[in-house]
Amino acid sequence: MLETTVAGSLPKPAWLAKPRMLWAPWQLAGEELAEAKRDATLLALKQQEDAGIDIVTDGEQSRQHFVHGFLEQIEGVDFGRRVTMGIRNNRYEALVPTVTGQLQRKGSVHAVEAGIARAHTKRQLKFTLPGPMTIVDTIADTYYGDNVRLAMAFAGLLNDEARELAAIGVDVIQFDEPAFNVYAEAVMEWGIAALHRAIEGLACKTAVHICYGYGIKANIDWKASLGAEWRQYEAIFPALAASRIDQVSVECAAAKVPIELLGLLAGKDVLLGAIDVASERVEKPDEVAATIERALSFVPAERLFPCTNCGMAPMGREAAVGKLAGLAAGAALVRGRLAGRPD
Repeated sequence: MLETTVAGSLPKPAWLAKPRMLWAPWQLAGEELAEAKRDATLLALKQQEDAGIDIVTDGEQSRQHFVHGFLEQIEGVDFGRRVTMGIRNNRYEALVPTVTGQLQRKGSVHAVEAGIARAHTKRQLKFTLPGPMTIVDTIADTYYGDNVRLAMAFAGLLNDEARELAAIGVDVIQFDEPAFNVYAEAVMEWGIAALHRAIEGLACKTAVHICYGYGIKANIDWKASLGAEWRQYEAIFPALAASRIDQVSVECAAAKVPIELLGLLAGKDVLLGAIDVASERVEKPDEVAATIERALSFVPAERLFPCTNCGMAPMGREAAVGKLAGLAAGAALVRGRLAGRPD
């Protein structure tokens, strides 16, 4: 009950990549880089276990970016033809590769790091993949000419990848879809259908992560423009409740999301964002507990999984580790209260 987890990424060590930035350049190359990625993955697992996190991830230590880390191993995606384009409805600009031909995997994309993680932890293991809609929103296209066709092509590749990860022993496969908070109409029209294609035939648990973005300036500025209440979830939660996805990961800590919206996810596990990734202030256990207890009015305890709001890749490592410990301690406080034990 109240098993803790993280949204996905953790900060990379300075000896692996430049700290405190997205798309951080690697500090090494060749076999040295491959070895450093393996070492960083083991360190990320140990940090989560030491903090008391129940369902751990590889920390996305082998990826520069949660989307482009997958795209790098896809034929038909040309990283030599990068263009600058607005993403997340032009919230900010990014330098992205271009789809120039038919898409197919060159081979397993993440099997190596998933295998390393599975071999070195006895805890439940979650692995994250970019969702089809968010990929479409983070890449240029000169071949398919249609977002739905492009999304379904990527969904098929993601399904192939996810099946291999499940065979390795991954317990939860999560698809990251921050674009769901931006394009509500498209979510209903084809976004959930693309997710269904991505999870087809999977026996492990499946999750979708929908947040308000990393703790970077463009996202912080956008959130400041959303008014006194953030009701983006309200439009899509009923459709997700009716979907075949098992778990929904949402942002709640230090957010203006009306907590009662969680009631629209009846029947789903809720990965409750109880850690703010837009601030390096480390939450105290009782603050985390308060967020969890607010959510318990709308989500049964057996379906609630305290989590981080989003990935922590751009954060400082010391703050991130402290936040993980605060998350685990806050969940333990609530478990104790529910069991009738004193704090």
